[in-house]
Amino acid sequence: MYVGVDVGGTKIAAGLVSFEGSLLKQKSILTKAERPFEIVVKDIIALIKEITSELADDELKGIGVGIPGIADKQTGRVFECVNLGWRLVPLRQVLEEEFKLPVYVENDASVAGLAEYTVGSLRGTTNSILITLGTGVGGGFIIDGKLYSGTNGLASEIGHMVVGDNFYKCNCGKTGCLETFTSALALINYTKKLLAEEEMASPLRDYIGEREEALNAKLIFDLAKQGDSLALMAVNRLVKYLAIGISNLVYTLDPEIISLGGGVSKAGDYLLNLLKAKVEEIKIFKDVPSARLVLAELGNEAGIVGAAMLCRFS
Repeated sequence: MYVGVDVGGTKIAAGLVSFEGSLLKQKSILTKAERPFEIVVKDIIALIKEITSELADDELKGIGVGIPGIADKQTGRVFECVNLGWRLVPLRQVLEEEFKLPVYVENDASVAGLAEYTVGSLRGTTNSILITLGTGVGGGFIIDGKLYSGTNGLASEIGHMVVGDNFYKCNCGKTGCLETFTSALALINYTKKLLAEEEMASPLRDYIGEREEALNAKLIFDLAKQGDSLALMAVNRLVKYLAIGISNLVYTLDPEIISLGGGVSKAGDYLLNLLKAKVEEIKIFKDVPSARLVLAELGNEAGIVGAAMLCRFS
């Protein structure tokens, strides 16, 4: 039995996971990210103890943790988690000292990719990619049947691949990062720009009125499906730049399958079909088979399951 811990800016979720990747039990608590690392990690320890309270001493074989940041693969020290205010914190060391078990720490998008590879949309592949499209954009890579996160864990940071000029800067300070075109926040930001600059009639404009806080990615996609011209402009722009990002990954890693997860992927087959058409349109090597584009299968469970599977595959 393994424990998987998914540490997010809003909540921390932990679960018991079988050796095969089945999630057997889970519980979550609020992160309260404004608190220092020393306090938050005490909550993580308490959560793990609660999840494992009914296990015999020798049943638990390891603990995996997914974080919204970058960790040193050798030491398990967290280089940085911007949303948590963590920098150079000894996460693995603290947990290993507490539980006397192997502990593994990885980026949350990477562990989600490992989960999809083990029991989800990427199972049975040798080379594949998960792209997470949420508030930001991340990636999980399976190369030669193994999770690949690079020398320093930076391979997951595909959201900072520059794909074009943009009208606002990324949180990293650059202009043109993939996540400023293809995240949920990017879609909302561009739609606001259209509402301010375009005069076309739009059901979206009528619905929002002066209530910009009511604007969200689901609403934009729903109205695009119904033919709203302004919503379609926003969605088509997202699709264009996501196709560019995917093409860059294809020409770098040549995967069998690319799976889409995260909140934006809930647009489902509508997004997938638009994206397939755009990727095919800009494809350079027309006679070479395309990477298959699919939707992720595990949803919110991916973080816990993937973190736990670090114990199996590390």
